Amino acid sequence: MKHLMTTVTLLLTCLTFPAQAQFAKAEDAIKYRQSALFVMGQHFARLAGMAQGKIPYDAKAAADNAAVVETLSKLPWAAFGEGTDQGGNTKAKPEVWSDNAKFKDAADKMMAEVIKLNASAKTGKLDDLKAAVSATGGTCKNCHDNFRNK
Repeated sequence: MKHLMTTVTLLLTCLTFPAQAQFAKAEDAIKYRQSALFVMGQHFARLAGMAQGKIPYDAKAAADNAAVVETLSKLPWAAFGEGTDQGGNTKAKPEVWSDNAKFKDAADKMMAEVIKLNASAKTGKLDDLKAAVSATGGTCKNCHDNFRNK
């Protein structure tokens, strides 16, 4: 599993390079950010399921999923560039671009909570995970409420 996590981390790191370059089309940027956020959400949902008692707590799985969430949390932001507010099936509200400082602040807060989430998952203590899942989920909700159409 350690080799798999290393491989996934390296692959995701390599994937950030195209994100930093200008996307060929707005649709490509939209698809990229939605994909990164979708995969991050799937791994976060596993952690939330454990924190809520919906699935059995597994300390190793929690640590593995939290590490993936932390890596993925860095990816989508480069794909919110100028001109990516249109041209695809975006759910982003216009406020992402009109109040970009607030959007960037929300993204930074989420990434900071994800770092804490990853650290809490490494403790192997379910109570630590529960607190971190709640805090991280709060930052996700805040961003969705302010910057995402339903």
